[in-house]
Amino acid sequence: MKSLADNLKKQGFIEQDNIGFDQVSKHINRAQKDLKVAKANLSIDSEASYNDSYLAMLRTGRALMFSFGYRPIDGQQHKTVVQFCEAVLGKSFAQYVASFDHMRKFRNKFTYDEAGILVSRQETEQSLKKAEVFVEEVTKFIQKKNPQKKLI
Repeated sequence: MKSLADNLKKQGFIEQDNIGFDQVSKHINRAQKDLKVAKANLSIDSEASYNDSYLAMLRTGRALMFSFGYRPIDGQQHKTVVQFCEAVLGKSFAQYVASFDHMRKFRNKFTYDEAGILVSRQETEQSLKKAEVFVEEVTKFIQKKNPQKKLI
């Protein structure tokens, strides 16, 4: 973890910061709300639901970074959060971090590159399920790392 953080700092992707645990908690709370919004939008708009599922993962990943005293600072903040999650969470979270990265790329594609890409209901439902597990498990990871502080 230390070598990853050092490498990301040298490249100008993250900075060390004195981030209060309240910010970690606020990001986790917002991620929980994003999941509720994603569920509510599922029958209305798959793209919006997919986006909210992704945002839940992103906010949770940022909360993880904050819990270690780092924040992303460059033009590729989303990618940096994914890389940080991969390094910190390890193999037991590999499939969820891979989903997070896939969602990042796909969301970027339909948001910025190609108008009219359809996000299927099935893909949205799968992404929502993965986001729910990711948020829950990373929240537990952060709480275990900081048992003296309460999340949510």
